[in-house]
Amino acid sequence: MIDFYSETDFTLQNSKEIAEWISKIITLENKEEGEVSYIFCDDKYLHKLNLEFLNHDTLTDIISFDNSLGNQINGDIYISVERVKENTNTFSTTFENELHRVIIHGILHCCGYKDKTKEDTKTMRMKEEEALALRNFI
Repeated sequence: MIDFYSETDFTLQNSKEIAEWISKIITLENKEEGEVSYIFCDDKYLHKLNLEFLNHDTLTDIISFDNSLGNQINGDIYISVERVKENTNTFSTTFENELHRVIIHGILHCCGYKDKTKEDTKTMRMKEEEALALRNFI
């Protein structure tokens, strides 16, 4: 089950369709859907998590806590809506496109993809693009 929560006044549009899209990506990765929670928050909230759990004193757009069990995808994915908005300027894209990229980035982490090395980042970007091309709700 995929759930969406907000620690801010942000409301996810098309949440049912987005959940179905995420489920489709999980299936295409030959994984089983478990319990996945997306939590939308602000920079301050995510920065606190970044310090507390990862010992990183930086702002970030997403933190994925992967709690997967074997082939079953489980996790808590925190997204800073403020960072996503900022990214739209940096990457010259729309808020919706950047939000969808970050949403799918989180689930790809739970599916086992990393982005610490140049090669891993290249693979992650390719998987993001493949997933974004499968959106049928925008």
